[in-house]
Amino acid sequence: MTFTPPASFTTRPTLRGTFGMSASTHWTATATAQAVLERGGNAFDAAVAAGFVLHLVEPHLNGPGGDLVALVRPAGAAEPVVLMGQGPAPAAATIEHFLGRGLDLVPGSGGLAATVPGGVDAWLLLLRDHGTWELADVLSFATGYARDGHPLVAGAAATIGRVADLFRDHWSSSKDQWMPTGEPPAPDTLVRNTAWADVLDSLVAAGHDAADRESRIDAARERWMSEVLPRAATFLHEPHRHADGGDHPGILTTADLASWRASFETAVSVSFRGWDVFKAGAWSQGPALLHTLRLIEDADDVDPGSVEGAHLLLEAQKLAYADRDAWFGDTDEAAEAAALLSDEYVATRRALLGPDASAELRPGSPDGREPVLPPLRTTQRVASGSTGEPTVDRSGQTRGDTCHLDVIDRWGNAISATPSGGWLQSSPTVPELGFCLGTRLQMVVLEPGHPASLVPGRRPRTTLTPTLLTRGDEVVALGSPGGDQQDQWQLPVLLRLLVGGYSPQQAIDAPTLHTTALVDSFWPRTWSPAGAVVEDRLGEDLIAGLERRGHRVRRAGDWALGRVSAVGRDTDGLLWAAANPRGAQGYAAGR
Repeated sequence: MTFTPPASFTTRPTLRGTFGMSASTHWTATATAQAVLERGGNAFDAAVAAGFVLHLVEPHLNGPGGDLVALVRPAGAAEPVVLMGQGPAPAAATIEHFLGRGLDLVPGSGGLAATVPGGVDAWLLLLRDHGTWELADVLSFATGYARDGHPLVAGAAATIGRVADLFRDHWSSSKDQWMPTGEPPAPDTLVRNTAWADVLDSLVAAGHDAADRESRIDAARERWMSEVLPRAATFLHEPHRHADGGDHPGILTTADLASWRASFETAVSVSFRGWDVFKAGAWSQGPALLHTLRLIEDADDVDPGSVEGAHLLLEAQKLAYADRDAWFGDTDEAAEAAALLSDEYVATRRALLGPDASAELRPGSPDGREPVLPPLRTTQRVASGSTGEPTVDRSGQTRGDTCHLDVIDRWGNAISATPSGGWLQSSPTVPELGFCLGTRLQMVVLEPGHPASLVPGRRPRTTLTPTLLTRGDEVVALGSPGGDQQDQWQLPVLLRLLVGGYSPQQAIDAPTLHTTALVDSFWPRTWSPAGAVVEDRLGEDLIAGLERRGHRVRRAGDWALGRVSAVGRDTDGLLWAAANPRGAQGYAAGR
């Protein structure tokens, strides 16, 4: 098999060393993680410190009211575990409730779309069970930035500008926090959030009288879930503007918050070209990447830089995501990941791969049942204010993404984490807390009988999908923001890294592509049959070749798609890290 040779130029080097490596979507989070490693903390201490900093430096991409999924591999462990920080639907979140308000979709912004926030509790659980540092030390970085200020990144300034009228006309508490002068702030404006700093201090104070480190962290978790979040839920019970243009009250309650906590789960995995690839279960979109790898594992050409390879990746992903849209979820109707990844089922799906682009959504029947699809909408609605996740639009234009971070330390601990939700444009800021709740509930289906149907107490099928790979002593932890594109952008990086012989930075820098022939996970839940978005650097010949095969190609520009970062350990024990240059935010650090 031949691969398109990697470019001789890379935007930055693949970092290599023996001490520890960090990579993330924002340089300050990366620097924070590395600072913790330098002071003797392990990878999990570093990840938690960086995760809380991401709330502040990328507030348009994640926040304390959001969610978290991570793959966690302690040193010496045979397999990683999934850190599950995705909260469920509130008890009052029934299909009948939404239909009774004249809604056929959960709005993309506003309190009606809030699930139980899971990110903060998940970070604290990780620190308790796998970290070594005291909570006060881990939170000191975020508390300092919240109280003393940090420069507002350009993407956050642009996001505030887009929702400025919504803030002025309807969400006055968000205007007070993000537009104190009445106008959107310029990039690099020093931004403070003293209310959030006070909350962080209160979490540390909760464990003041506890006897040991674990008890102090548990006290903070209890205060967060039983005292802080109920105040946010109560605030959103007042009707406020949602993405559908209507005013609705939130329905999250204290009882919802009391009955849930973050947890660890077993990962799902497949073998690909000698590597074990681990993902979260079918309550995420993780198994779609595993399914894609199985579909292409024996193919002669998996080069994203060739016409044949790019076509195969697009068509294989269409099949994998059709199954995602028909079978993934956290309800009794969902298919088992084992059935989706079985040899027999993969063979039936692989037989559907052909030389031309399919314009159909073709889910299979992994356990013999007929698939059920959500409504297929091809037209977008006019929205009021925020419209769900700040990801890539249908033209390929990047409006922003979620967040991601990876850390590996000298002892061999590794983590790949994707925090998201609770964006500053999700719902009105709670004035006394300095943050807002997330909107993950927009991913559910308001028709009964579907695996992703809205069911109180069940998780929406999230897009958050970090990845971790092992081969003997070798480890790779990577991930990307990007909603439905997260695994699609990781796939070309993995293939170039594992099959093509690229260095990590070469693989991340290389031009990429993705399909839009899937049901968008975010409001207004549309799909684009046969749609493909490409970076122009793939070349005229490749783009023309895809078009000849029937793909409806949209060009995104030279450096527009992909937000992958990664860390790893080679077979000789050498550590490495690489980060995405697109958007001029992501960085890696290490030695």
